[in-house]
Amino acid sequence: MSEPVAEVPRVGVVLRAPKTAELIAAHLRRRIVRGELRASETLPPEIQLMEQFGVSRPTLREAFRILEAESLIGVRRGSRGGAQVLEPDPTVAARHVGLLLQMQGTTIQDVYEARIVTEPACAGMLAQVRTEQDLADLRDVVERLRELIEAGFEKVPDLATWSRSMYRFHELIMQRCGNKTLAIQGAVLADIVDIHIQGVLAKGLRRPDSAPERFQKTLRSFQRLIQLVEAQSSAAAEKHWRRHMEVAGQDIFLHDPTNTPLVDIFP
Repeated sequence: MSEPVAEVPRVGVVLRAPKTAELIAAHLRRRIVRGELRASETLPPEIQLMEQFGVSRPTLREAFRILEAESLIGVRRGSRGGAQVLEPDPTVAARHVGLLLQMQGTTIQDVYEARIVTEPACAGMLAQVRTEQDLADLRDVVERLRELIEAGFEKVPDLATWSRSMYRFHELIMQRCGNKTLAIQGAVLADIVDIHIQGVLAKGLRRPDSAPERFQKTLRSFQRLIQLVEAQSSAAAEKHWRRHMEVAGQDIFLHDPTNTPLVDIFP
């Protein structure tokens, strides 16, 4: 068998050499991704980095701007400033994915359907690998939701707190399922849906006759999933969570009969 022939650039194709700032950003990016530079760790002072890379301050700061745009570092100016490595944030990916979906005319129901495919599978996987800490963390979320419900619905609860707590429960299912790819993919989709749900909750709570019942139903469903996960009933956990999300979707889209495009949801 003959050796493969390396691909030769076509005549006339312009090849751009990467700028020095891009090379520096790539070097620092690799170190962050490999864990050599950890979250909250501060990079060496600018003077030291300028000497290390043999570049001017404007070139180094251009590299910083590239990494800032990727949300890999945060830079504070001044005598006590510096570049600090940031904790990975799924909302950053959600914004980029959300932009791509908006440009394709994607609707919120389309995104929710994708979640119904992936998240119940994560619930089943979680039941197989769950730890005592996983169960404790899920129960902590349920207890927080119970406290919010018991506070009463005569006054409108803190919608942001309720939404964050519900999001945390979904997040735990995805994070602890044992598959990192599904966890990140699910977190991106969940973040997009969460933006929509916050508005839906506000509309639903304007109907005080139905709000307490619906919130109690959500709480009971969460508790049931914890029971199935604790019993390591993988198939039952996946089935229950799929049904939960289908029912929740009916409630969510009760206020969205027109299948709202994402472009109308994102700020």
